[in-house]
Amino acid sequence: MKVRDIMTSEVQCATPNSTLMDVAKMMKQEDIGSVPVCEQDRLLGMVTDRDIVIRAVAMGHDVNSMKASEVMSKNVTTIGADADIHEAADLMSSKQIRRLPVVEQGILIGIIALGDLAVEQIHVDEAGEALSDISQGVHH
Repeated sequence: MKVRDIMTSEVQCATPNSTLMDVAKMMKQEDIGSVPVCEQDRLLGMVTDRDIVIRAVAMGHDVNSMKASEVMSKNVTTIGADADIHEAADLMSSKQIRRLPVVEQGILIGIIALGDLAVEQIHVDEAGEALSDISQGVHH
């Protein structure tokens, strides 16, 4: 089974100029912990709830004026839509990430989440192992 078969293709993106307050509202509305930062569908980075807390709130910055581009992670691990979902699970486990952007030629076309892997009964053990590795901080 390929990543494209189970990825979420309706992805909300922030822009580099989105305020962290706007990003946090997106997270609440979509019930997610990370938001891709895109410019014309080109993936530039990711902002996580942890990024907002550690790089902005804990430093005393104003989330109403601070921009996504100021806290986003720029070296984002991605995967192609035609990759096998086993490869996605292995990548998520080794990189300790729960959400993996799916790109084609730099353009964001979807996201695959750890929960997407768990939905596929055949891959429950693999998803569980990935989550265990992510949670425990185990590097392969």
